[in-house]
Amino acid sequence: MKKKIANWGNYPAIDAEEKSFIFDDQLKKLVAETEYFIPRGNGRCYGDASLADFTLSTLKYDKMLSFDRERGILECQSGLRLDEILKVAVPAGWFLPVTPGTKFITVGGAVGSDVHGKNHHVDGSFSNHIIEMDILLESGEIVICSLSEKADLFEATCGGMGLTGLITRVKFGLKKIESSYIAQKQIKAENLEEVIRLFEQYKQFTYSVAWIDCLKKGKNFGRSILILGEHAIREQLNEKQIKDPLLLPRKKQIQFPFNLPSWVLNSLTVKAFNFLYYNKNLKREINNVVPYEPFFYPLDAILHWNRGYGKTGFIQYQFVLPLDAKDGLIAILQKISDKGLGSFLAVLKVFGRQESMISFPKEGYTLALDFPVRKGLFEFLDELDKIVLQYGGRLYMSKDARMRPEVLEAGYPELSKFKAILHKYNPSGKFRSLQSGRLLLTKN
Repeated sequence: MKKKIANWGNYPAIDAEEKSFIFDDQLKKLVAETEYFIPRGNGRCYGDASLADFTLSTLKYDKMLSFDRERGILECQSGLRLDEILKVAVPAGWFLPVTPGTKFITVGGAVGSDVHGKNHHVDGSFSNHIIEMDILLESGEIVICSLSEKADLFEATCGGMGLTGLITRVKFGLKKIESSYIAQKQIKAENLEEVIRLFEQYKQFTYSVAWIDCLKKGKNFGRSILILGEHAIREQLNEKQIKDPLLLPRKKQIQFPFNLPSWVLNSLTVKAFNFLYYNKNLKREINNVVPYEPFFYPLDAILHWNRGYGKTGFIQYQFVLPLDAKDGLIAILQKISDKGLGSFLAVLKVFGRQESMISFPKEGYTLALDFPVRKGLFEFLDELDKIVLQYGGRLYMSKDARMRPEVLEAGYPELSKFKAILHKYNPSGKFRSLQSGRLLLTKN
């Protein structure tokens, strides 16, 4: 029986038949019996990468297989979520090597999207920390791959949006920590020029991210709050915190109860939000020690926050531009400001060097923006695509719901190599999605 499913952006929403499994023999039987499908975790990508007429849910395939507490090496099935890993790893003195802005994704999703975090300029993306993984191919064979064994399959799977096969097991390294707290520094920047200078000035920090007011004009164009952090050591904790330095944060969650009407989201409400957010910091610089939850996952505290964009859903548009393409960043923000299509969420990060086949990160600045789906949006985003390509950038497939095939091809110079590997391991296109058909990566 088919049901309505969508990813986190709630666009597109489709009718699909979804099946799940617990054991390997169940999985192999489902793969053999199903003409085509896409593996699907917790649906936290934003576009149509894990949508298809038929999906195989990995959420019940979620066992932790081993955890070496001395060396910080964890092995698990692909449906295990990051929040479940944190519950075990943090009290043992370990943290995720790389985490995106939500902990509610699966390990398989983290690999398929090759997720990045606030520390990419230091630690790279998730794939940098994978020791090995098992992948079920369309032939029904489960193979081990790593940087040294079936390296082509490994590289095409990291960031490959689930198109090479179904990831069953992942073994990866964790990051050693002394506490569950983050020593945080927040600095207000008056404009885009200043925040870029601050990124460079504080590049020694492991974690860095900036919120940007993308509607402000004039001398305060691109005003921002830069947020920096390090895992706090015991000497930085107060008397209460040091009693249990590896204490898991207390759950503080509220629920967004319903979809907001579309008229609520307009340039006036975004401007009001941006004014309040920027001015909540009364001082130019604030230093404090906070639990890891509000630092890494501020939006996870609001269940179903995606409902704030209304029933029609939203597009998260994320691109990366080279470090020397600051003019391109200015041009895109200027176009957004002139159009009045400001985003509540406008997040700027710095990527370090990464040479990979299909993964999104490369050295430069990456900006993520949320836009409610409405008339004229896709045409506007087509205009932004041209600027991104003009300055040597590319878009993130994990956030995409409308990119054209030629935009993907122009942004990913090794796309033909990726397609050749897909043909090798997924020759009949058994693993395919709405996105892979739209982008001509697999047959429709």
